[in-house]
Amino acid sequence: MTTPTKVALADLDLFEFGDPWTAFDALRTSAPVHWDDEEAPNHGFWSLTRYHDVVGVLRDTETFSSERGAVNLEELDAEQIEARKSMLETDGVRHRSLRRLMQGEFTPRAIAGYETFLRGLTATTLDAAFAKREFDFVAEIAADFPIRVLARMLDVPDADIYRLIDWGNRMVGNTDPEHADVLADSAESEKYRLLPFRSPAAQEVFDYGRALADERRGTQRTDLVSRLTNQVPEDDIPLSERDFNSYFLLLVVAGNETTRHTMTHSMNYLMQNPDQLALLQEKPELIPWAVEEFLRLASPVYHFRRTATRDTELNGQAIREGDKIVTWFASGNRDPEIFTKPYQMDVTRSPNEHMAFGRGGPHMCLGNSLARLEIRIMFENLLPRITGMHQTGELDRLRSNFINGIKRFPVRVELA
Repeated sequence: MTTPTKVALADLDLFEFGDPWTAFDALRTSAPVHWDDEEAPNHGFWSLTRYHDVVGVLRDTETFSSERGAVNLEELDAEQIEARKSMLETDGVRHRSLRRLMQGEFTPRAIAGYETFLRGLTATTLDAAFAKREFDFVAEIAADFPIRVLARMLDVPDADIYRLIDWGNRMVGNTDPEHADVLADSAESEKYRLLPFRSPAAQEVFDYGRALADERRGTQRTDLVSRLTNQVPEDDIPLSERDFNSYFLLLVVAGNETTRHTMTHSMNYLMQNPDQLALLQEKPELIPWAVEEFLRLASPVYHFRRTATRDTELNGQAIREGDKIVTWFASGNRDPEIFTKPYQMDVTRSPNEHMAFGRGGPHMCLGNSLARLEIRIMFENLLPRITGMHQTGELDRLRSNFINGIKRFPVRVELA
């Protein structure tokens, strides 16, 4: 097993080519509050790998703030913090007010209204992919499906769907040479230091969103853009241009990336565990519960970060005000103190209190009900139509320690 002194969770090679799971196992056992060095100008961070430690930090927003910089590892100065602040980088009353602007649109009841549309969309997506017999699961199924749902919620034309996918790839892939316009750690990225992800794609998203807002201001339309444009948060502080830009960008990224990667990982795990795939085909009524195991194993977001607001202590380790605290959701989801045989896929696992969406606390993923519905409907429609699916080439991972992403997953399908 990797020893904690050799673990470097800032090393992207570990996530693209190595084995972060072995590293997480070592840290949970021997160094659950572990200091990770970083190259300048960053100063290092504390990694939390045990489930209960992660939950404790997520729920204590007074001691572990989202407002003092980015939610990922990048360290921001005051100008960057102000320019790039989004709902994710707020706490307290303002965070609740921003969240409640859209909360009603993502309740289980509201999301249920999309089920008929989702089932029709799923059938169309699967028909197109399965007609090819051999295809890239990411491009043909996992990326296509959730982005079309988002396009409907934003009320944008189908012709713009691949622009939305491209923008998400370029921003979330800001540490992957294939996707990034400018790598986040490069000198050239300083030109984009005031933009989310240090990505010029963020400005393109801002411009697109503002054009939609200008078109819909003062209308009675009910799409997400219109609601953002024409509502005032409950704290009576109107959305600034920055607030709107950041909110719209968050919808574009969060409404696509994590669901896409969860679906891809889930299909991969089912192919590796044919007994579990067969069980779901025999008993499709288990699929809604199996979605929770899909989410646990996929862990599409590796981590989120907080910043200590005061000197404190975690598991006996002194933490100083200003220290970065990184909560590794992916490690918590494989904590053997919480999940028996955590590396084993068990679609009947109960309880399954995973932290794929966070775990409690005010920042728990707003779109979790939509993601669950999308994943459930996809596999309720996909699994009865196949007798098998086989990998035909290399599974290509995103170079990132923030998003547990898969760029390509070539497969061949055998139809029922």
